[in-house]
Amino acid sequence: MGLQELIQQMIDGLVAFSTDLLLPFMALTFLFGVTMRCLIWWTLRREYWFAEEFQKRVLRFINSADDDKELSFYVVTKRLLEITFYEAFEIRSIMKRRNPDAIMTWADRLFLIQQGAAKIVNDTLKQIRYIKYDREKPRFLEISKTVFQNNPCFNKVFGIIPISAFNEFLNILPNLFIVGGIFGTFLGIMKALPELGGMDLADVENSRVVMDTFLLKISFSMSTSIIGIVLSVSMTFMNTFLNAEKLFINTVEGFDNNLSILWTRCSHNTLPKNIEDFDENRDPIEVLAEDVVTRELQVETGFVHLKKPIQGWWLKDKKGQRPVLADEEKEKIIKEYESTKENKNHDLRESVNEQEEHVESDEKVA
Repeated sequence: MGLQELIQQMIDGLVAFSTDLLLPFMALTFLFGVTMRCLIWWTLRREYWFAEEFQKRVLRFINSADDDKELSFYVVTKRLLEITFYEAFEIRSIMKRRNPDAIMTWADRLFLIQQGAAKIVNDTLKQIRYIKYDREKPRFLEISKTVFQNNPCFNKVFGIIPISAFNEFLNILPNLFIVGGIFGTFLGIMKALPELGGMDLADVENSRVVMDTFLLKISFSMSTSIIGIVLSVSMTFMNTFLNAEKLFINTVEGFDNNLSILWTRCSHNTLPKNIEDFDENRDPIEVLAEDVVTRELQVETGFVHLKKPIQGWWLKDKKGQRPVLADEEKEKIIKEYESTKENKNHDLRESVNEQEEHVESDEKVA
C-alpha cells in the first residue's frame, strides 16, 4: 500500500505540474536556449573574426612580398599574427581615455576577446616554432584545431560556461519540446478523465456542465502539444542559422589555409637568435609605429624598438650591397612618423570631442 500511495502521489504531482507549471517552464527553457545559442555563436564568431583578420593580412602580404626573397615561416607568421592582433585593438587603445576602465571594453571583458586573441597568437607560435622545413606540408589542420579547441577564452562563454556541453544540450532541445508537449497533453487528459465518473446521466444539466468542463481541460491539454511544436520549430531555426559547429569548422579550415599559403611562400623555418616573444600587453600604437619604421628603413621581417638602436637583418639591394642609413636619417624618419601619428590621434580625439559636444547640445535643446 505504501508503494502504491507513493506512485499515486508522484502521478498526482506530475499532473498538477503539467497543468500549472509545464507551459511556463517550457517558455523559460526556450528563452534560456535562445540566449545561450546567441552567446555561444557570438563567442565563436569572435574567434572567426580574428581568423578573418589574419587572412586579410596574409593575402595582403602575399600580394606585396618580393618573390625572390627568402623568408622564414616562423618569422613571417609571427609578424602577421602580431600585426593582426595589434591592429585589431588599435582603435580601442586610441579611444580608451574616455573609458574609466582603460584596460579593455565591456565586450572584451565579458567575452575575453583580447585575451582569447592573444592566446591564439601564443599557441600558434608555440605549435609552429620547431617545425622542420621539408617538402611535405605539416599537418596544419590538426595544429589549427588544437589552437582553437584548447583556447579557454573561446571554448567557454564568459570563460565559465562550457560551450561543448551546452551546445549538445541545445541541439537536442527541439526534441525535448516535442516530448514535453506530448507529455503535458497526456497528463492533462489523465486529470480530466476522472471527472467523468461523477457525471449523472439522469441529470442532464449537471452532465452538460461536466462535459463542458472535460472538453475545456482536454483542449487546454492539447495546447501544450501545439506550443511544444512551435517552440521546437523555432529552436530548430535558431540552431540552423546560428550553427556553432559549422562556424568552428570554417574557422579552423580558414586558419589552416592561411598557414598553408605562408608555408608555400616561405623557403625555410629558421629561428633568429634575437627574435622576441609576443607580448599582448604592449601598446598597439607603439608596436604599429615600430613596424612602419621597420618597413620605412627596409628592415627584414620583424619588429624593432623605437627606444633602442635599429636592429634587424638588412635587405640587400640589386647589387648585393646592404643599404646603410646614417643615424641622423634614422632619427629624422622616426621623429617624422611619431609627429604624424600624434597629429592623426589628436585630430581623431578632437573629432570625437566635437561629436560628443554636438550630441550633448542637442540633448539639452530637446
